[in-house]
Amino acid sequence: MCNLYRMDRAATEIAHIFDATLSSDFAWQEDIYPRYTAPVVISARGERRLGPMRWGFPTEVPGKTKMLTKHVTNARNLSSPMWRPSLARRRCLVPFTRFAEPAPGKDADGRPAQHWFTISDQPVAAFAGLWRPTEDGPVFAFCTTEPNPLVAPLHPKAMPVVLGVDEQETWLTGSVEEALALQAPYPSQLMTVG
Repeated sequence: MCNLYRMDRAATEIAHIFDATLSSDFAWQEDIYPRYTAPVVISARGERRLGPMRWGFPTEVPGKTKMLTKHVTNARNLSSPMWRPSLARRRCLVPFTRFAEPAPGKDADGRPAQHWFTISDQPVAAFAGLWRPTEDGPVFAFCTTEPNPLVAPLHPKAMPVVLGVDEQETWLTGSVEEALALQAPYPSQLMTVG
């Protein structure tokens, strides 16, 4: 699953691209991993707002001797009780410039290798995201779907739901049925891998 993506633009540029009000100036790491803070766009009181959220819905799961907190980053089954409240009331856009899926082996620096995907028709694209408040501040996850023909040979399990520019407002403010219709693979011809 996609557990690494990149956002290498400044908050002011992201706010401009997504026609959002910047809630406050904040920083993030260019490479975003689970539990990292990232820029997220929500719709509130009829306007878009860009602010920081942490990646991953905390969920208690049983361990061998005690309950453990797992941070769920990808939402596939949107009919699950875990995702339904956010799908109904708290959808968001998760801006990114590239996303990664694991590749076999190590890279030149000895880290796990990655296949990096870029959306060629959008300099800054957005995942279809869900968010919720927690005691430690808001958190988000993004939706996944079947992989398209470009992603499938490299990662056959799934790919993130990438929204077209004309789909972003529907994701944020449309009905649940309209939002669910957007849970589809992004066209391969509008992506590159490197």
